[in-house]
Amino acid sequence: MVATTPGTQANGQRDYLPRVVDRELDELLAALPAVVLEGARGVGKTTSAERRAATVHRLDIPAQMVVAQADPERIVAGATPVLIDEWQRLPESWDLVRRAVDADRTPGRFLLTGSATPGNAPIHSGAGRIVTLRLRPMTLAERGVGTPTVSLADLLRSGRPPVSGKTDVGLEIYVDEILASGLPGLRGLRGRPLRAALDGYIDRIVEHDFPQMGHGVRNPTALRAWMTAYSAMLSSTAAYETIRAAATGGYGEKPSRGATQPYNDILQRLWILEPVPAWMPGKGFVSRLGQAPKHQVADPALAARLLKLDADGLLERKLPSASASGHSAMLGPLFESLVTLSVRVFAQAAECSVMHLRTRAPNEREIDLIVQRPDGKVLAIEIKLARAIGEDDVRHLLWLRDHIGADLLDMIVVTTGPEAYRRKDDVAVVPLALLGA
Repeated sequence: MVATTPGTQANGQRDYLPRVVDRELDELLAALPAVVLEGARGVGKTTSAERRAATVHRLDIPAQMVVAQADPERIVAGATPVLIDEWQRLPESWDLVRRAVDADRTPGRFLLTGSATPGNAPIHSGAGRIVTLRLRPMTLAERGVGTPTVSLADLLRSGRPPVSGKTDVGLEIYVDEILASGLPGLRGLRGRPLRAALDGYIDRIVEHDFPQMGHGVRNPTALRAWMTAYSAMLSSTAAYETIRAAATGGYGEKPSRGATQPYNDILQRLWILEPVPAWMPGKGFVSRLGQAPKHQVADPALAARLLKLDADGLLERKLPSASASGHSAMLGPLFESLVTLSVRVFAQAAECSVMHLRTRAPNEREIDLIVQRPDGKVLAIEIKLARAIGEDDVRHLLWLRDHIGADLLDMIVVTTGPEAYRRKDDVAVVPLALLGA
């Protein structure tokens, strides 16, 4: 990332991979006085924000932080837009921006970025003054893998549009992208350098980010074991007690609930964990819906690295014997995680929310993702690690159609296949590489 001193012009000339969020950010800045970009470390918040900023204050640079602490009012001064990068390092900056906006609501005055929600979160929410926008790791389309021909926004409109398109992206490429990470700074790395970079990212979470969030880690090995166990439960609704037990690998005494609860809380505040909430539509069958979230991480590459998985192991669908989990197949959950990342980015652009559906036994039904419009109507998505789709793969989608009727906008199955098409039963089959915003 480009480091600029306060009051200087940001450098927007270097190579930049366009992001889906760019259009959202530009639309908000054109109409609102202050926008904060939130997301995990390394997702590209600073790079995206610097391209739009006239004045940059980098609070992760010690020299600039010293100046800001000595004279906080300086961080709201300068040519606009003013970027306050890593604002949470100086929490009072939030109130400074809020008061500056109260005095002058001219659009496009401030950009803030943050890699964590601080424990000493601002007393004032900033409602009506500062709006938030989430930035996630790159989707396949943003990485340049495949050319989308099917728009999630189109599927979210009524009418069930035709879908089409072909792709050469196959299973091996999907596996490569699961392992390669969607963090812009890691693109282009392969093999040992990539593994070292991911290990370093995880080490920073344990050794630096946790203490910075006010929670010193007395036992780093236990935290890493918990993160590994969570990764092994990816794309499932496993109870946190199950994760806690798995963190011991079946040996020794389980860590206490009091010791592990901060792991989950802080990792969510760092945007590393992003569980998919359960869909609660308020319909007649709501009493039969499960309420547990589905476990997901910001980037499936982090989960794969914690589990020490490589392409050979994934394609053989075997976990290393040293893994903390008894799961025998992780490729399906990791592929679902990759799809979930893309769907969340595209759904946010369409101002929609993403959930999952699971009914309680008996006659358990499960739909991997539910994308809900503000009016309550939904798009249902099943995720299948397969090139071809059969009747059994769509039965839960058809069941949902029978239950909610016109409230179901469309049904799709995301696959690893070569072609997008719509089945006679109206279910759209879409390879992940062909799905876009």
